[in-house]
Amino acid sequence: MGKIHIEKDRETRRVLHAFAKSIQERDIITYEHSRRVATYVQRLARHMGWSRRDARNLASAALVHDLGKTWIANDILNKSAALSEEERRKMERHPIIGARILIGCDVDPFYVETVLYHHEAWNGRGYPVGLRQEEIPLSARMLSVADVYDVLTSQRPYKAALTKDAARDRLLQSSGVSFDPMVVQAFVQLLETHPNFTLPQHIYAIPPVMPRKTGPLPSPRSFITGS
Repeated sequence: MGKIHIEKDRETRRVLHAFAKSIQERDIITYEHSRRVATYVQRLARHMGWSRRDARNLASAALVHDLGKTWIANDILNKSAALSEEERRKMERHPIIGARILIGCDVDPFYVETVLYHHEAWNGRGYPVGLRQEEIPLSARMLSVADVYDVLTSQRPYKAALTKDAARDRLLQSSGVSFDPMVVQAFVQLLETHPNFTLPQHIYAIPPVMPRKTGPLPSPRSFITGS
């Protein structure tokens, strides 16, 4: 690896960790979730044969996978009832918002694609684009499983935490539907061979409602086509 590439890699990590810090200051619940997801997906990457460097890079992407949520109002993020159609559309913009922020910082496309596509589904019914199966970058497929596992095993304003076994069963049920079966199999292997795999969750008070940010947000189509 050349000197210029090494320095570029270091600068990218500094940028990503600065964004992670901004997430911490904006929403501690999202930040702690991102930290756990980063740990899970780094373990998964190593288990699947990725190098330490590549696994670390994937963990860095995971730290900012919900960066776009810093532009979503707390009354939507922390709503205990079901989201309205309009609220759901706003929430589903967060991968696009995060990816656009990263593009503006000229980070490697690996991080942009991982953030942008982490809510795509194996069956093509995810968002924001509707990619399916191996059209979805492997990094995003891996992040998706780690992300959902942490959501399932975490207490949220709208749900109780599931046990590790219950969360594993949910992942298996969605294998081949929402998730890449190969990735689910590898993740389940980790769960079964590491009894203390699930990281502890810190319980925080729900943050106060923040004023909504104004200004137009890009649609999935405009992001992909540039129109």
